[in-house]
Amino acid sequence: MRPVFIGDEVTATAYRLAGLDARVAAPEQAGAHWARALREAPPLILITAECAAALPAEALDAALARFDPPVAIVPDAGGRVPLPDLMQRVRASLGITA
Repeated sequence: MRPVFIGDEVTATAYRLAGLDARVAAPEQAGAHWARALREAPPLILITAECAAALPAEALDAALARFDPPVAIVPDAGGRVPLPDLMQRVRASLGITA
């Protein structure tokens, strides 16, 4: 099974050329693609920040913490949505305020 990418069409094209199973999804479709990818358990799931923002935060956090399959939030080709602040998420998880 190949790694899975979930995101916009332009970014998906690049990941498809790199050999990933690229699934084009508008943010409102991200949940269905996300659930399918988790059921299939590919070796890696990449999802754009825009699609990740459309998922329930608890579901995304749980998947990121599980490490199986590993999940990474990636930028889209147009840079429309910034990546999440990972340091802020780590601090919040540890109960540390900055």
